[in-house]
Amino acid sequence: MNEFLLEYKNTITFSVEVMAAVTGLFFYKKYKLTAAKYFIWFLIYLSVCDFLGSYVKYINKDDFLSFLKGTIFVRNFWWTTAYWEIGAVLFFAFYYSQILKTKVFKTIITYCALIFLVFSILYIIFHWDDYFTRFFPIISILGAVIIFLSTIFYFIETLLSNKILTFYKSINFYISVAIFIWWLILTPLVFYDIYNSYNDWNFIFLKWQIYLFANVIMYTTFTFALISCKPEKDNVLN
Repeated sequence: MNEFLLEYKNTITFSVEVMAAVTGLFFYKKYKLTAAKYFIWFLIYLSVCDFLGSYVKYINKDDFLSFLKGTIFVRNFWWTTAYWEIGAVLFFAFYYSQILKTKVFKTIITYCALIFLVFSILYIIFHWDDYFTRFFPIISILGAVIIFLSTIFYFIETLLSNKILTFYKSINFYISVAIFIWWLILTPLVFYDIYNSYNDWNFIFLKWQIYLFANVIMYTTFTFALISCKPEKDNVLN
């Protein structure tokens, strides 16, 4: 199992990620008049960013990016923090501000996202060297709070409306469940990043297994939702 993770974990994650993005493009016409089209763009964004982040594989030995060896770019913590830890959270804040109907909920998410963005930028500036060598637990945790707020607000609206009768047909329901579970499972791991040392391969393999399982479930759920769900009339864009 450990050898399998070493060899294929990135390939499997990228494959299910691209599968969701390609599925979104295939069904784009179905969702192009709804807020779900932004989610499809987001899936494409993730696939492109993940591909670009794989540049680290071409630094060692005589690969074409070997000139980066010994520089701050030898690892991609900085890139993942930018496009996922911050970028993905900001996207979901924007997305839920589009699909939520309660003005108070929308306002809370918008202001939380702005505070999160400003805090993240300032924190990175004051911890610039660490930005290239590790993830920041505080940014991960604050991002998770925004995700939880967004999804919980969505669940509350669903429970208090007629949507509860047809929730299983809503793409937003599956998106909300998938990201809620993903962040719920993986956020606690940030507290153990101190053990993310190559001297403790047991922990590294365990973390890889958790990430792989969570990613496969999340992107498979996205793919299923894009195929099986119908556009929601109350989410049609003007």
